[in-house]
Amino acid sequence: MVSRMSRTAVIVEGRSDQIALEALARRQGRHLDGHDISIVPLGGAQAIGGVRLGGICDVNEEGYFIRALEAAGLGVDLTRPDLERLGFYVCVVDLEDELIRALGPATVEKVIEGEGELRSFRLLQRQPVQQGWTIERQLRRFISSHSGRKARYARLLVEALDLAAVPRPLASLVDYVFG
Repeated sequence: MVSRMSRTAVIVEGRSDQIALEALARRQGRHLDGHDISIVPLGGAQAIGGVRLGGICDVNEEGYFIRALEAAGLGVDLTRPDLERLGFYVCVVDLEDELIRALGPATVEKVIEGEGELRSFRLLQRQPVQQGWTIERQLRRFISSHSGRKARYARLLVEALDLAAVPRPLASLVDYVFG
């Protein structure tokens, strides 16, 4: 929730987005409380109507953000560059995809192994529906397959990142918020 004292509120789609941003800020030595910043998960992009803040979203939710920002009077016929000017950044596919691409599948598998879930991931890979999927898609499916796993892995994957290789939407939002 946004504190009454927060100067800045960052809107994200879900809890995993919130956890990833908090983890990145912490890793970079930035303190949300010290900057009066609150990160607010909406529980889905459709809930953004009427909010005038920065944030990140999945590519398939970009239209919801555009319509809400236009309805809030922040522009007409907004484009992605307009969104970024307003402090909103779009993930290619979603946050998990951004993190998996930044880390590479081998590193993500090591994170999964470190959590004792590599066997579960291998079982998922052997399912008939997973055959023919890229490993990146299989990893995204695995991370999204159980309640609470997205949020846990958002933190773990951000913690595994080389800070020089932070995905653009995530890095841009943190820079915007602390800028």
